[in-house]
Amino acid sequence: MMGFGTGLPLFVVIGFLVLGPKRMQAMLGQLARAKAEFDKASRGIKSQLTAELAGDPVRRDESKL
Repeated sequence: MMGFGTGLPLFVVIGFLVLGPKRMQAMLGQLARAKAEFDKASRGIKSQLTAELAGDPVRRDESKL
């Protein structure tokens, strides 16, 4: 069974063949934005849990509600 490091170039080549370079670039851009959103949400949850465990009140941005 291939590891992730050796299989990744294979998936990229297959992606280029199936989708073409323009659609592949668009999909990778969407994937990067999704990962950034996930990281942002993870940091928010982590800081909220840290604040609650420390006993500090959690500040919420009222403009987002």
